[in-house]
Amino acid sequence: MKIILVAAVALIDRDGRVLLAQRPPGKSMAGLWEFPGGKVEQGETPEQALIRELREELGIDTWASCLAPLTFASHAYADFHLLMPLFACRKWEGIPQAREGQTLAWVDKSHLRDYPMPPADIPLIPILRDWL
Repeated sequence: MKIILVAAVALIDRDGRVLLAQRPPGKSMAGLWEFPGGKVEQGETPEQALIRELREELGIDTWASCLAPLTFASHAYADFHLLMPLFACRKWEGIPQAREGQTLAWVDKSHLRDYPMPPADIPLIPILRDWL
């Protein structure tokens, strides 16, 4: 089974809320909420992928030194296995804006379970809530 490496980030604002993005229509798992991020391309580190993805998807800039490794997900889907490190980030430049048709929501940690997520993301919620 093919292993896909995807990096994700919990962007945490000054009020301790986490940014979630809703997958837009036309994408697999459309309508589900996820942590921003994306596929790690050949030759990239997870941190480099997140810096690139945050710039492309949300129009914000951050640095590798601001990405703290938090946990990871390892989940078998029908046709691939997802390995997804989750980083925490509290410092970036710019205001996150939906640039790829997604809906964004700043969510209090106590309400993260109210947002339907892909199966790989769900086990990350209790770890993130405990950490915040």
